[in-house]
Amino acid sequence: MAAASAVGYLFMKKKVPGGVMVGALVGTVVLNIGTGLAYMPAAARTIAQITAGAFIGASIRRSDVRRMPKLAKPAAILLCSMLILNLVLGVSIHATSGLDWMTSFFCAVPGGMSDTPIIAAEMGADGAAVAFMQFFRLLGGVGAFPAIIMAATRHEETVEPSELREEEAAPAAVRPSVPATVIVASLCGIAGKVSGIPVGTLIFSMAGTAALGLATGRAVIPMYLKRIAQVLSGAYIGSSIGLQELLDLRHLVLPVCLLVAAYLLNCFFVSAMLHRFCGMTRREAMLVSTPAGATDMALISGDLGISSLDLNVLQIIRMITVVTIFPQIIRLVVMFI
Repeated sequence: MAAASAVGYLFMKKKVPGGVMVGALVGTVVLNIGTGLAYMPAAARTIAQITAGAFIGASIRRSDVRRMPKLAKPAAILLCSMLILNLVLGVSIHATSGLDWMTSFFCAVPGGMSDTPIIAAEMGADGAAVAFMQFFRLLGGVGAFPAIIMAATRHEETVEPSELREEEAAPAAVRPSVPATVIVASLCGIAGKVSGIPVGTLIFSMAGTAALGLATGRAVIPMYLKRIAQVLSGAYIGSSIGLQELLDLRHLVLPVCLLVAAYLLNCFFVSAMLHRFCGMTRREAMLVSTPAGATDMALISGDLGISSLDLNVLQIIRMITVVTIFPQIIRLVVMFI
């Protein structure tokens, strides 16, 4: 944990995309290769999933829920295109890398850097390969895509946002409670783990925390808890990587290029559909279609002069769907291959 925390903190300060988890993974791998002493118990994965689920659940507002039915068409276009691309890329990655089917599909999942590798590990995939591929997808999403979007929409006028996300304050007598959130998330997460449902720990934790927040306004997960979960995820995956596993990652250079290029093309294709059929501006549509994390895109959109309720809510819908439904679909597909 010391090595993971130190390098994770360093990477975060250097503003590396997904820095905390990537740094924790790198620190643990270096320790493991150098000394062979890296070890993380399975409980670390459970804690990381509970925290990740709670963080997603606590981010859901009543205004988001009210807006979701009105975004059915753009959400359907976005999610269907990403699911199809995920499956096609999974087949391509399997063919070009020799990775097993489960790992190949998870390498292409358009989820978060913190959530996807730990979910993949629970489903029996190679967490190291998934983390490696997800890092470069995130790197492209936050590093290259915004510049490409600005270049492609340079003649588009920046529209002042007419709708901002409603931050609904809890009544004065009701304040967000970290202990209450942690207790609810933990109990629901444990119930999900016992249920045997794939990714049940994260799904149940997310659902319980969302219910608490929507019903009482008390759900909150501070950023430091998310950082701890990222360190646990990185350390857990990194502890399973030795020198041979690290050398095996060299076979993923071609799949990485394929992954980033495919998501870039998908960004242009889906944004054109959202622009034509849903009335979004090109810039907003391209941001919605960018394969970065929901939190990252919320920050990047502000830098590009876009700050709309629809963009934020669509990112939340994508985040929820990717961690709850995509793993189940992947499991079914792998069962029939």
